[in-house]
Amino acid sequence: MAHHHAHEGKGNIGIAFFLNLGFTVLEIIGGFWTNSMAILSDALHDLGDSLSLGFAWYLDKFSKKGPDEKFSFGYARFSLLAALVNSLVLVGGSVLVLVRSVPRIIEPEAVHPQGMLLLAVFGIVINGLAVLGLKKGSSLNERVVSWHLMEDVLGWVVVLIASIVLLFVDVPVLDPILSIGITIYILFNVVKNLKEVLNVLLQGVPKDMSIRDMEQSMSAVPDLLSVHHTHIWSLEGEKVLLSTHVLVRDDIGREAIIALKQHIKDTLRGKGIEHVTVEIEYESEECGSRGGCQDREHTQLRS
Repeated sequence: MAHHHAHEGKGNIGIAFFLNLGFTVLEIIGGFWTNSMAILSDALHDLGDSLSLGFAWYLDKFSKKGPDEKFSFGYARFSLLAALVNSLVLVGGSVLVLVRSVPRIIEPEAVHPQGMLLLAVFGIVINGLAVLGLKKGSSLNERVVSWHLMEDVLGWVVVLIASIVLLFVDVPVLDPILSIGITIYILFNVVKNLKEVLNVLLQGVPKDMSIRDMEQSMSAVPDLLSVHHTHIWSLEGEKVLLSTHVLVRDDIGREAIIALKQHIKDTLRGKGIEHVTVEIEYESEECGSRGGCQDREHTQLRS
């Protein structure tokens, strides 16, 4: 049953990709036809969505592969390539749209409100269908894509309202203002997403997690004297891993060690850590490095 849902999820993303890509081509043509920078800026957004959907669809089979001799942690990070490429394309394109839109505020150009109205209706229908196709998706990927496409629907609602206004009032400056507003909104979200992608790629501590909190949770485990050298990172923004060194008494038995490690893993699993690596160190054991000794002493004093 799980395999069926996974296959269905990839199919939904594939359908959304082709709908979005086809409409993006139509939108670019329509943007030049109506001379609307607002539509062209939204076409840029849709192009980014198409790239994101296409990469996600194509790289999905790689990201699900398990560890092997080439990639010992598996292929999960392949899913980040789509987000990184998409973000960089959108940043460059947004800058281009801003460069072309700002002069139009000073010298507005006539637009084609009837064409804008027609494209807005198409945009709401096409993106709405894509959202409905992903609405029942169970995976995080499907839910994120669904919300991204919902942003497109709302953007087209704004264009629809603007085109109706332009049908009755001749204010061509409304188009570049709308274009700049959409582009700034896109840039804000792109930069936010890019920061998250880079944090994962640079092995930063995941959001809403703290090494200090994790060590304090582990320090309550019986037979554990101190904790040091704790590292937390994520493979692709969802699966979180942790490695740590724990200090125990010299006379602790094998069964107690097994129980201690299981207790640590159970404690951390409840905090969202999926994979835990624990290295046991004994009181009489020499530290592996000078830095390790300093960390050990610091943790003992703190605890």
